[in-house]
Amino acid sequence: MIGDIRRLILLPHIKVHNANALSSPFTIGFPAMTAWLGAIHALQRKVNATSLETAVFQNVAVVTHEMDLQTYKGTGDYVHSIIGTGNPLDKDGSRPAFIEEARCHLEVSLLIEYSGVDKDDEKILLDQISHHLHASMKIAGGDILSFEAPVAFRTEEGNDTDLRKLTRKLMPGYAIIERRELMLDAMKNGLDALDGLLDYLAVHHHCDKDDDGNTIWSSHRKTSGWIVPVATGFHGISELGQAKKSARSRYSSSVCRKRRDVGRIPHAPSNPISG
Repeated sequence: MIGDIRRLILLPHIKVHNANALSSPFTIGFPAMTAWLGAIHALQRKVNATSLETAVFQNVAVVTHEMDLQTYKGTGDYVHSIIGTGNPLDKDGSRPAFIEEARCHLEVSLLIEYSGVDKDDEKILLDQISHHLHASMKIAGGDILSFEAPVAFRTEEGNDTDLRKLTRKLMPGYAIIERRELMLDAMKNGLDALDGLLDYLAVHHHCDKDDDGNTIWSSHRKTSGWIVPVATGFHGISELGQAKKSARSRYSSSVCRKRRDVGRIPHAPSNPISG
């Protein structure tokens, strides 16, 4: 609502080493949103367990400044290969079996909307976040190498001046924007989820001949922008129940599958908060 105050924390320029580069069950690239949401949820739980029990991290935005996907394409190769890790040799000197995993090194800034913390406790909150990031936390399965000091912001809904001031802190960078409406439109037109996804990801090539007989090739997608599939959450496919053969079963559980949407990564975030 116009005039509402949003309380935000900026975690600037976090450098992550060897993050999990699985964007979805189909693709590798930028880490899935489930990884970032899981990291922020874990950070909230650590803050709640220390001194600020009422702190709630409601929304998070991810802005990437640099990313190095660990793949290699040699001369004459048709596809890229994943660069694996050098695991220790077996006792007989042979290389052990391993599961090929996509990794990436990246630098990101995280923007967190929070509530449940008084103004007098903001300094404590920022100190706690810095402490936990320095201590034992991982992000997307990767190690945190460094980050700049967290900063607290207040922005008024509808105030472009506040938004521009915050956006400048995130530039240059690329923000992930959810494009769920593309999938919904495709499914309304009779396509199932997978066909709708492929419809937007497919690159169509066609050629034309000009007046001089020269062949001109062109390529296009169904919609503009860099559209990629990305996992955004999990969807239950069974009723809640109690796990019977679990040593530490504190909560009800159900069988889940990943929920996939398509996302767009534009330059200069225009809508930096997504829940």
